[in-house]
Formats: sequence, structure tokens, C-alpha cells
Amino acid sequence: MTPHLIVSDLDGTLLDANHDLHPHTIETLRALADRGHHLAFASGRHFRDMLAFRERLGVPIHVISTNGAYLHGPDDRLLSARHLEAELALELIAMERHDSVRLNLYREEEWLIDAAEPRLLAYHAHTGFGYRIFEPDELDGEGVGKVLYIGEPERLAGLEAQVMERHGERLHVTYSTVNSLEIMAGGVNKGTALQALLDSLGVESRHCLAFGDNLNDTEMLALAGEAHVMANAHPELAGRVPHARSIGHHAEVGVAALLRERFGI
Repeated sequence: MTPHLIVSDLDGTLLDANHDLHPHTIETLRALADRGHHLAFASGRHFRDMLAFRERLGVPIHVISTNGAYLHGPDDRLLSARHLEAELALELIAMERHDSVRLNLYREEEWLIDAAEPRLLAYHAHTGFGYRIFEPDELDGEGVGKVLYIGEPERLAGLEAQVMERHGERLHVTYSTVNSLEIMAGGVNKGTALQALLDSLGVESRHCLAFGDNLNDTEMLALAGEAHVMANAHPELAGRVPHARSIGHHAEVGVAALLRERFGI
């Protein structure tokens, strides 16, 4: 048997409607690990926010977090980290924005936010991970893996246009949901992190299965030999990854169903 790398996004993909791992998904992933396959999570979430899901599974899992800014091994060892240039991070922090748009920063050990937003914590109820409110002038811009603006899509579109006009290829700009604009250093995305992981494991991309549902999964899916787009995916995603197969809804454990069919579990 050839070991495969199975890598999946979390929210809207591997996690169910309650933003949690379904028992059927846990059973499936454990069975694949027992057969010698490699497993990886790839999410826009913070690394610390993803650990609870890995611990629930109890099997070795690599973690691509913060949209590819960080790659950790199953033993929590940091394998790679790519931060925004400090001057760019400071400029993004200082950008003028509507009062309703929340500024978030992901650093290696913490999630920062410019004002309390209790609604965001519902997505992290199963992990216990939370933010720290910060004052923008307390930071020097160092060590920022991701700048995240959360707000109404039309307000984010204006911010995106400004960022692209000023910095172009110096940044990687994407969306994890329609109201979440995510900005990393240029060349940082789930796809580049996945390539680094494949290289370290000695696995060819044709032996990689990837699953995703949103635009920040584009590069990861494009790289994988077997790409899968969820039924609930962003309407533009399938067109960006023409070779991807459309599978079931995340709320109906579509990833586990496909994996059981693919590997005869």
C-alpha cells in the first residue's frame, strides 16, 4: 500500500454544522492513520485553536495553520513560519476602516483583536481558544502571521482594493468566508505549506487527497492529485480548481463518506 497524505480544511469542510468533529469522522481518520496514511489539518484558524481537534483524534497529525503561515509537526514542533514584514503589518493595522470592521492579528502564540466581539467566540466553543483585546499602538509589527479583517463584504471589498493597489505581490490576500478578509506575506497560502509538508514526508502530490470549501483552499486543492470541493463550497471555488471532484455537504460528514469509499473502510 502506498501511503497517502490526506489534508483537510476544518470549518465548512471536516467539521460538522456545530463546528466540531463528528464521531463518524473521528472513526474514519483513526482507521486511515492505523493503515499508515499521513493526516494533516489546514485551516485559517490559529494553531492553538486546532490542537483540541487533534487531541480528540489521538493520532499523529500535521497542522497547517493561519492559512499556511505556520506548519507544525505532530509533536508540536514548529517546522516553518512566515511572517508579514513588520512595516506592512503596521500599515495594515493603521488602515482606516469602518467602526464595524474588526481588526484581528494572528501571532505564533495568540489571537489579538481591536475590540470585543463575543459572536466570534461561538466558532471556538469546542476548543476554548479566545482572543486578547489590544491597542494598535502597543505593537511593533513583528511576528504577525496574518491580518484578518471581519465585517460586511462591501466594506471588506474596499479594504481589499486599497491593499492590492498599495502592495500587490508583496502580500497574499484571500477570503476564508465572505466576511473574513485574510492577509499574509506574499507566497504564504495553504498550497505552499502543503508542498513543504509533502517534501518533508517524501510523498508525491499525486498521492495527496485534499478537501476544502472556500477561496483560501484554492492553492492547496490545485496542488493535490485528488482534490475535493464540498457541496456547500464558495460558488467560485470549483471553477478555480477544474480537476476537483464535488462531494457531500460538510454537515453530512461528506469528507468521511468520500474517504470510506476511496479507501474501502
